Amino acid sequence: MKLLVLCFAFLLVSAQTLQAAPDFSEKVKKSMASLKDRCTKLGTPKVEGEATVAGKKVPVLYFGTTKMNDDFTIVDSLKNEMGGTATLFVKAGNEFVRITTNVQKEDGQRALGTILDPAGKAIVNINKGEAFFGEVDILGKMYTTGYEPIRDAAGKTIGVFYVGYLKL
Repeated sequence: MKLLVLCFAFLLVSAQTLQAAPDFSEKVKKSMASLKDRCTKLGTPKVEGEATVAGKKVPVLYFGTTKMNDDFTIVDSLKNEMGGTATLFVKAGNEFVRITTNVQKEDGQRALGTILDPAGKAIVNINKGEAFFGEVDILGKMYTTGYEPIRDAAGKTIGVFYVGYLKL
């Protein structure tokens, strides 16, 4: 009987926890729309030249004439307004490298120079030129996320927009 009562109590607490867990999917979509809008208001995306980000030589991503590499203005303003995390990746060879982000590594530093997981869920859609929305492990923590390709004027994927919220 005690075991039955304990099992029932566990299920009740689990159900309450599930109901209390926030659903960030709508917030992810709104944050993605805001990130894309902030960037595209600056102009058409393009890559031009190279720069070093966190010790890696990568292409420089521009929106209009605004250089995005190591510029945290947009990702930080989005975080201040909507919470969550934001990143812009640039395509460097077969990888997508974080060139501006507010995602933090274990040591509290920005995760600049880290790459979009080549074995992760999002990369499959990005490589097909499609968006991905869902749960993803980022540097050992689970996030509800959105990823969308950044395309240049010719329609070629040159980077990736990312937004996400840490799962509680």
